Amino acid sequence: MKTNSIYGVLAALVLGGASCTSYEIDMPANPEPPVEGPEVSSSVIYQANPRFYGTEKCLQALTADVPAIAAMGVDVLWVMPVYEPGSDALSIGSPYCIRDFKSVNSKYGTMADFTALVDAAHAAGMKVVLDWIANHTSWDNAWISEHPERYAKDASGNISSANGWTDVAQLNYSEPSTAEAMTDAMMYWIEEGKIDGFRCDYADGVPHEFWKNFIDKARAVRPDFIMLAETNYADFYADGFDMIYDWGFSPAVSSAYTGGKVSDIFVKANDSWKKVPEGKGLLRYAFNHDTAAENNVATYFGAPAGTVGAYVLAAMLHGTPMIYSSMDVENLSGTLSFFNYRKLERSADLAARYTAINSAYKASAQVRRGTLKTYADPKVAAFTRSIPGQTLLVMVNTSGEERTVKTPIALAGSSMTDLLTGAAVTLDASLTLPPYGYIIYMN
Repeated sequence: MKTNSIYGVLAALVLGGASCTSYEIDMPANPEPPVEGPEVSSSVIYQANPRFYGTEKCLQALTADVPAIAAMGVDVLWVMPVYEPGSDALSIGSPYCIRDFKSVNSKYGTMADFTALVDAAHAAGMKVVLDWIANHTSWDNAWISEHPERYAKDASGNISSANGWTDVAQLNYSEPSTAEAMTDAMMYWIEEGKIDGFRCDYADGVPHEFWKNFIDKARAVRPDFIMLAETNYADFYADGFDMIYDWGFSPAVSSAYTGGKVSDIFVKANDSWKKVPEGKGLLRYAFNHDTAAENNVATYFGAPAGTVGAYVLAAMLHGTPMIYSSMDVENLSGTLSFFNYRKLERSADLAARYTAINSAYKASAQVRRGTLKTYADPKVAAFTRSIPGQTLLVMVNTSGEERTVKTPIALAGSSMTDLLTGAAVTLDASLTLPPYGYIIYMN
């Protein structure tokens, strides 16, 4: 642990008592305490699937929902693909199967509807990140017939499907016009759509050279343009991406809730965080669209109530947390296809819970840079983050039973603030958490 020598001298003077009062030091009223570790995120992302807003005029419905999303403490609105999807016999209805990169899905609305959404998000203090698919197109995309040279071919000279997905055709970036056309389409949404960033689907399938060249071009126009790569490979940071995925986090948390080791959450979280350079980020979530589509959303974290605690861990360990539209909806079960159009209604109770967690996440940003210490318990994920003079205590019960755990010795008997309620609390020698319960305290 690095120490600040000036801070140490000041501490010694204070501890010295009245005999030191003749030595007056000109200090600011609230000096910033020294901290450890890199800067941490205070942003919250909300992944919005327009298909969860009805069967038509989806963008207008999402726009109407913007104030409620922002009220949860969200800073970045990630909108899943809005483009015209494939409609031929090979298409299976995926929003990631794109027929026209410059047209809006008519079921969603119009380009005017999209820019109205962006304007509303900006007015609410949120940035808008748009999902982008640079690796492949639908089989009825005009490029198939007009520019077949832009596609990868198999040994027989036929256009190849992408990564085993039979509904989409693999693009070929060794053909210069592919990168040129893709860059043109992406710049269209920056200039005409007024977006603030891209979340890049299956970034691994596209050459690093393309990403670097595009990011350089985008930031020549918008220096603060956000780039999130769907990958867990750290070499994408060098291309200019701001953030990558922590693929292993959600499964590790799910395992802890369903009989696995709680300690694995910390092991995997720390391993992922170690590869993040200064100034870069790591996306963490309980559910995203893939996770919800592949698992029973009611039991992935033991029970529906477990999802909120899983989000506490995503927010409070390190990284940038994300809420997927459906996490704030009650009574969902089974897998949740992101292909389907359906109207989901947000739960006021769940929204309030996420709002409180996001408030605690933002309020603890400085302390979350501090030293991490974890505590052994087979069912409760417990840890502290500490900087000089302040400690954050987080406990999450991953079981469906009430659990009583020992309070960290250094905190027993101390006064802290419950960041979820604002109430003052005095810590006993042990703390009891209800089934799937959680606490976030800070002094």
